Amino acid sequence: MKPETMTDPAILTREDGATIAYHKYSGHRNSGEPQSKTAPGVMFLGGFMSDMTGTKATSLDAFCRSRDQSFLRFDYFGHGQSSGDFAEATVGRWKDDALAVFDALTSGPQVLVGSSLGGWIMLLLAMARPDRIKALIGIASAPDATEALMWNQFPPELRAAIQRDGQARIPSAYGPEGYLITRKLIEDGRKHLVMGKPIPIACPVRLIHGMRDDDVPWRTSTELAAKLQSDDVRVHLIKDGDHRLSREQDLTLLFRELDLLLG
Repeated sequence: MKPETMTDPAILTREDGATIAYHKYSGHRNSGEPQSKTAPGVMFLGGFMSDMTGTKATSLDAFCRSRDQSFLRFDYFGHGQSSGDFAEATVGRWKDDALAVFDALTSGPQVLVGSSLGGWIMLLLAMARPDRIKALIGIASAPDATEALMWNQFPPELRAAIQRDGQARIPSAYGPEGYLITRKLIEDGRKHLVMGKPIPIACPVRLIHGMRDDDVPWRTSTELAAKLQSDDVRVHLIKDGDHRLSREQDLTLLFRELDLLLG
């Protein structure tokens, strides 16, 4: 088989013909044996309009390879090298993508690492497959983002435009084209909200958040910690950290926590 490269991902085809691009490293520490006999693998879930070539995804890839640990990163529907029109994307679709990748491409227990909106998908995946989740790490986690951070924060004229036209673009610090927000995204997001009641996740959870995050307030992580039913939850607040948390010192903290969870 031809080796995977940054520009040559493998492809998982969904039942409807959509394709999910991914990179997988099959480390010897994760052999696909029964859970009691195998080391956990690691799966990364990226953020809104991010792809698997970002700094955190590729740095985690390198870290896992350095310790011969199984690692998987992928692009959601409408993102990166996966198929799909972003205007048709929803939280439910991204959750289903994550489940498809998890079920088809991983074996044994897994540590999920979710960044920003990927932290929300991480929670949904963990609740859907509780028996196979070793631990969770959230990086600037954004549960309920479509409601709490988008709709509830939008001015009335933007809400009206989305209701009237079915979509609107909002400015973004991460690209001149801004973010496309659709009515479909907002309405579907309401089917997957998790912060309104206790969250039935019992595994160890580590939440890392920058206190200079202008996109997702750091208090989101402390509120999430309180909602999780697990008693093994720790929140790391980085006073000078921004939303990306991609600096060397931020990644060092991430790798340290991941190393401890992997054992």
